[in-house]
Amino acid sequence: MREFKDVHAVDGIDLRIDPGEIYGFLGPNGAGKSTTVHMLVTLLPPTSGRATVAGYDIVKEGPKVRSAIGAALQEAALDPFLTGREHVRLAASLHGMRGAARKQRIAELLERVGLVHAADRKVRTYSGGMKRRLDLALALVHDPQIIFLDEPTTGLDPQSRSALWEEVGRLAKDEGVTVFLTTQYLEEADVLADRVGIIDKGHIVAEGTPTALKAEIGRPTVEVVPEHPEEHDRLRGVLARFGADTAARPGAAAVQLNGHGDLPDVIRALDGEGLRAAAINLHQPTLDDVFLAKTGRSLEGAQQEADEPA
Repeated sequence: MREFKDVHAVDGIDLRIDPGEIYGFLGPNGAGKSTTVHMLVTLLPPTSGRATVAGYDIVKEGPKVRSAIGAALQEAALDPFLTGREHVRLAASLHGMRGAARKQRIAELLERVGLVHAADRKVRTYSGGMKRRLDLALALVHDPQIIFLDEPTTGLDPQSRSALWEEVGRLAKDEGVTVFLTTQYLEEADVLADRVGIIDKGHIVAEGTPTALKAEIGRPTVEVVPEHPEEHDRLRGVLARFGADTAARPGAAAVQLNGHGDLPDVIRALDGEGLRAAAINLHQPTLDDVFLAKTGRSLEGAQQEADEPA
């Protein structure tokens, strides 16, 4: 638990994350995501309760926790007047690396995050995506068992975000690094996370695999726009064979599938009744639907994702 005056920023949450797992921690601003991370990386003491990271108590064994983890937090602590290479060299030196071993590690990390060609440019010339990739390299200098990424792609363009996703996925899959990822982006959690925890007002409101959480909410929805508007009522009658009527855009009819058929079955039924469709859409449940069902509101990242060009 963590309190700030009369506010319970984190209120009795219980988490267990397995080695090599990517755990996505979702929630809106102010939900308690960053406060949780700050406690787990020993930057903020808990008001009460106990947590261990890599087997070490975050209060009693802080130095051992810090030796086992890497962290890339929301605000990257980068000096605009140093180059990328100088940043990595400084971090390696602080971890006790010297000589050839340090030089090799610097080269490895710059290659890993795709900054070889920009390594000798000052950070003030870097884009937002380049800064986040450099921050990731700094978090990996000492080859940590666990890495904490606190909203690492906020504000990045889709290409930079995708590049970071690829590297994070590789860390877990190929090197067995445990990743604790906080994010507002639904797609990010869906693509990367083995399991997801959703926090709201300091409480965990849902936890599980993305697939399982979406399955809790319900089955897919099929929406059909008839080619001839006057056939709308007849269309609704055919769709009723496959599920319950649900909200649809003007001029369309939609049902939530009930397990008695899927999209091909719907299409065959329409064809059998001589009904032609101007458009047919299949809507799968999303993590935003999960959050909406659990809290009564949407995640902030949901609308931004919907508005981004494909």
